Amino acid sequence: MISTVTTKNMVSIPQAISRQLGIKPGWKLDWIESKTPDEIVVRVIPDRAEAGRRLLGRGKNLAPGRDSVTELDAEREAEQ
Repeated sequence: MISTVTTKNMVSIPQAISRQLGIKPGWKLDWIESKTPDEIVVRVIPDRAEAGRRLLGRGKNLAPGRDSVTELDAEREAEQ
């Protein structure tokens, strides 16, 4: 897929890639120089809400049977 750079250095993301990666308005793209000439790497950085949704429940397999939120609540109550 090919995109054209405008006179203001703007680039459109091809629709197929945007859909595949779930890119939405407000997300950022991190442009990284490649060691190979004439190549770049673009990393998709979702907004904070999406990043939070992706992290939700990530640690459950590390401590099965524990409810970290309940433990944190109890710890905070004990501090007060």
